[in-house]
Amino acid sequence: MRMMNRLSGKRESRNTEGPQLDVRVIRTNKVFKTHKGGKTASWSILVVVGDNKGSVGLGLGKARGIPDAIRKAEETAKKNMFKVAMIGKTIPHEIVARSGTAHVIMRPAAPGTGVKAGGAVRACLEACGIHDILAKSLGSRNAINMAYATINGFKGLSSPEDLAFRRGIEAKQLVPWLERARKEEADNAAH
Repeated sequence: MRMMNRLSGKRESRNTEGPQLDVRVIRTNKVFKTHKGGKTASWSILVVVGDNKGSVGLGLGKARGIPDAIRKAEETAKKNMFKVAMIGKTIPHEIVARSGTAHVIMRPAAPGTGVKAGGAVRACLEACGIHDILAKSLGSRNAINMAYATINGFKGLSSPEDLAFRRGIEAKQLVPWLERARKEEADNAAH
């Protein structure tokens, strides 16, 4: 347990070229395999990688040593990165996602609310760059399943523009305040 607390948290990517990524170790697990000559220990590590601007990826790595397992998990997470639909610093709509028996409910929140979530869900949200959200995890509290449920929720999000296009109406009919929110988003990006 002590080892997990030391490894959990925020890490900065060691690569100096390319975009700077936020790497967070969500869970470390020491696993043993029994052989004829005895037990062999290895580490299984779950890592989330994000750019704090709406892209996020999740990876699981396994190796004999902790640094090798983190590196493998980080590479897998970078390969699995995708863009999350966002409005400002929150999500466009409420979503309930699941993985295994873990359920995660995510709701958009007003600016200044902060990230109201815990554990693996919080790490995924912060790595993605979502700053105002309400999240609740139900069912299993397994960190791996909660992280995958959060990622499944991100994949289920759709922007109001996409939803309006599918319905054949204008985005401002669907969400009247969207135009103002996108303008504020562009102004913040310009500064």
